[in-house]
Amino acid sequence: MDIFAQVIQEISKVVLGKDRQVRQALCCLLARGHLLIEDVPGVGKTTLSQAFAKVTGLDYQRMQFTSDLLPSDILGVSIFDRNSNAFHFHAGPVFTQFLLVDEINRASPKTQSALLEAMAEKQVTIEGETRILPAPFFVMATQNPWFQSGTFPLPESQLDRFLMRISLGYPDELSERQLLAGGDPRAIIGQLRALLSAEKIITLQAMVDKVEIRDSVISYVQRLIAFTRQDSHYAFGLSTRAALALIQAAKAWAMLEGREYVLPDDIQFLLEPVAAHRLKPAADNQNDGPDLIRRLLSQVPVVV
Repeated sequence: MDIFAQVIQEISKVVLGKDRQVRQALCCLLARGHLLIEDVPGVGKTTLSQAFAKVTGLDYQRMQFTSDLLPSDILGVSIFDRNSNAFHFHAGPVFTQFLLVDEINRASPKTQSALLEAMAEKQVTIEGETRILPAPFFVMATQNPWFQSGTFPLPESQLDRFLMRISLGYPDELSERQLLAGGDPRAIIGQLRALLSAEKIITLQAMVDKVEIRDSVISYVQRLIAFTRQDSHYAFGLSTRAALALIQAAKAWAMLEGREYVLPDDIQFLLEPVAAHRLKPAADNQNDGPDLIRRLLSQVPVVV
C-alpha cells in the first residue's frame, strides 16, 4: 500500500464514508493550495481537519472566527516590555503549518482580509515588517451556508485564495450508524498515527511540479477558460490564476492516482471543486456553482 492510501485509510478511521473528500483535501495540500469546506454545522468539518493535521504530522492551530475577532488576533501584536524598555512581537495563530479557520464567514470582512497575504504569499506584513510563515503553510477553512444568520459572505478575492471548495454532506446510513456506535471521535483522533511530516510533504509538493501535462490537455484547459469568458450564462470568466490552479491540482491528483502525467479526466473531475466557487451566473435567477460546471463540461469538447 502506498503512502497516500495509508494516509487516506488512517483519516477514514474517523471521517467515515468520505474517501473522495479526504483525497481532495490531500490533493489540495500537495498542490500547495488552501481548502474551503462549506456545509451545515455538525457534519464533520472540524473532525476532518483535526484528523488531517494529526496524520500529516503538521503543527496545528485552530481559530474560531467570530464577529468581534480582530486582525491582530490572527496575525499577532507587539507588546511593550517595561523590563527591556522595548516592544516585543507575540506571534498569532497564523504562524503555524496547518491553520484551521472555523466558520470563516462569521468574521467581519476586515478580519477575513487579514488572511489574504498569508494565503497568497506565505508571509504576513505587520507594523511594516514582513515575516515568513512556516513551511508548508496550509489553511483549511470551514464556512456555514450564506443563508444562516450572522454570516458575512466571502468576497471574490478571498474565495480566489482557496484552491478548492468542497462539501462533506450528510453521511450515508451505514457510516452514520458506525459513527453513532463508535463513541467520541475525538478519542479516536488521539490514536491516529502521523504518517507524514513537514519535510516529507515539501518533498511530495516538489514531485507534483514534475508531473507532466501535455499540450493537448493544456489546450483543453484553455478552451474551458475561454468558454466561461464568452458564454452569456457567466457573469465573468475564469482568470489565468484559476487555470493555473486547475492545472496544479490536476498534477497533484495524477500523482495521487499513481501517474506521472495528467489526463483530461483529472481536469474534469477537479473542475467543480477548483472552479465552482470562482464562477457566478450572469442573472440572479440562474443556477450557480455546480450547474455552471455541468454546462461547461457538456459544451466544451475534450478534443477538437
